[in-house]
Amino acid sequence: MAMDGFHLTRAELDAMPDPAYARARRGAPFTFDASRYEKLVRQLREPPSKGPVLAPTFDHAVKDPVEGDLVIPETARIVIIEGLYLSLDEPVWRDARELFDEMWFVDVDADVARARLRERHLRAGIVQTLEEGDRRALENDIPNGLDIIKRRLPVDEVIVSREDGAWVHS
Repeated sequence: MAMDGFHLTRAELDAMPDPAYARARRGAPFTFDASRYEKLVRQLREPPSKGPVLAPTFDHAVKDPVEGDLVIPETARIVIIEGLYLSLDEPVWRDARELFDEMWFVDVDADVARARLRERHLRAGIVQTLEEGDRRALENDIPNGLDIIKRRLPVDEVIVSREDGAWVHS
């Protein structure tokens, strides 16, 4: 399950005191519904219910979350959750972190992260050029990542991500 489904919608960002800033910083901790995320993680910790747990996903084409798009069957015993703020030492995120059996962190070199981000922003249609993608990475994503590194709770494992030219990405 990806944390991206817990992004605030564009309408919710537009209702904030500074909508332009909120949209520009989309992806920062305050642009996620952390309480809703924590509630869903808590629900996953409960004994199996009478049906599946429905989680939101994120659709880059519509630029908003899609409610109930991910079905987690009641038979699932292992759920892997990915996202930048899962180990953030901040209220609500910290509460959700305590519900995990294990927490792993993927450590990525800043230059590699920047290159990956600018390409991802272009592929997702967030920007029109690699230069715009680079600017967005530098103004938003990289500061978010540095904040996590500075305020990360202890984790069980650290995985170091490395570029491997022999690995083919599809």
